[in-house]
Amino acid sequence: MGRGGQSSRPPVVIWLPAAVVALAISLPIAYLALRASGAGGEVWDLFFRTRTLAILGRTVALVVAVTAVSAAISLPLAWLTTRTDLPWRKTWSVLTALPLVVPSYVLGFAVVAALGPRGVLQQALGSLFGLERLPEIYGFPGALLAITAVAYPYILLTVQASLRGLDPCVEEVSRSLGHGQWDTFRRVVLPQLRPALAAGSLLVALYALRDFGAVSLLRYETFTWAIYLQYQTSFDRMLAAALSLVLVAIAIVILIAEARTRGGGRYHRSAAGVSRTPAISCLGRWRWPALAFCSLVVLFALAMPVGVIGYWMVRGVAAGESLQAAWMPALNSAYVSALAAAATALAAVPVVFMDVRFPGLISRLLERATYIGFALPGIVIALALVFFGANYALFLYQTLGMLVFAYAVLFLPQAVGPMRASLLQVSPRLEEVARSLGRSPARVLAAVTLPLLRPGILAGAALVFLTTMKELPATLLLSPIGFKTLAVSIWSTTSEAFFARAAFPALLLILLSSVPMAFLVNRERKGRS
Repeated sequence: MGRGGQSSRPPVVIWLPAAVVALAISLPIAYLALRASGAGGEVWDLFFRTRTLAILGRTVALVVAVTAVSAAISLPLAWLTTRTDLPWRKTWSVLTALPLVVPSYVLGFAVVAALGPRGVLQQALGSLFGLERLPEIYGFPGALLAITAVAYPYILLTVQASLRGLDPCVEEVSRSLGHGQWDTFRRVVLPQLRPALAAGSLLVALYALRDFGAVSLLRYETFTWAIYLQYQTSFDRMLAAALSLVLVAIAIVILIAEARTRGGGRYHRSAAGVSRTPAISCLGRWRWPALAFCSLVVLFALAMPVGVIGYWMVRGVAAGESLQAAWMPALNSAYVSALAAAATALAAVPVVFMDVRFPGLISRLLERATYIGFALPGIVIALALVFFGANYALFLYQTLGMLVFAYAVLFLPQAVGPMRASLLQVSPRLEEVARSLGRSPARVLAAVTLPLLRPGILAGAALVFLTTMKELPATLLLSPIGFKTLAVSIWSTTSEAFFARAAFPALLLILLSSVPMAFLVNRERKGRS
């Protein structure tokens, strides 16, 4: 028997789509294995070179640091914006999540422009105190700042959704037994947040593992940069595929660590019924430090890159740059991102349902495998699909369908994580009641489970939409001829150092991504109020 008394064998409406998803996510790994196998003994020599081991150390250090700092930022932010009387907390909920829409290469450029040795901060300090040069921001410090600033919302959004779905009865019992606010949070709330924290931290860790824009701009060599250089400087892609397999190995280690962290507990409500809003905690004298903390995060992660973009846009408009060319890429970006969000959320449903309701070796391996694609650079996924399309599915080559398929493989974990955290909070007894009334598994899924999964589905779809808006390598290689997005426009102009021309597309990308983010955050809050 499965969890909650269900049959250990999932219905066909679940296992058949899950099998299709498993086949899809296996394509990039099969491509890498095929390419790397052609390198022969050179692969092992490459693995144990001093330079490869040094890159491994730098990559792991960055992943660990970004994940730890992101969790340290996100947990207090999530609590402040959902459980306290923080002034303007609805506004802070939106503002603290918006850095997710900023591409890492834009944030990296902002870090250099603002905090570099001769950046805006140095110029201000130079005029006031005669400071001629700031310390170097390149390398690990700059990469840590840039990636953390755009990645921490993965944890923030997941923990916020989980906090809004927790049963307040358990906290009330703890309070009635004489435990204070902090003790209740530490003993009762925090353990229930483990799945959400683990899911969000996993996304952050894999994002740091696969990021290319920030690490290349800030000159911190990780595996993604090394893979890109190998592809660029050599006609032989076998060694680059071998380096990509190292990324797969690191991702597997991260997945094992996350599985141990999340635990196997049940987190759904003890009884069915209408959800109640938990009591709001009074900050008292901590109100001003809390406001300062939120302001500092938003200032660095959002206001600084937007300010840098605005500065270059003003310069571009003053120099006569036209703004008309960005509108069609903006429409293309919104259209393909919406398709990718819908397709990825749909593909995540059977994976999550199998893992939570029908646990076993196969379902667990399937859920874990979805994260492998997210760990790989977009260029690797794109090349795998180019190889597949050119050799086995020519009718899909350079079509919008292939591009959306690539996005789904890349960003499936972003839908799986929040959805899994939500399903863990849904009691299986509700589905058992519906089955006892004679409804088929498909009708139970559509009429009972999916409506209860709405918070997780919306959060996952929003994450996929936002990440698709700024995805670059897969879009460059797989877009249909003439299909240009904002990410491609920004990259093509910044790569030629036309920063003023890139400013308006970058600002437009942020604004377009901010509208659905604000809508979803406010809608989720209203749904829980």
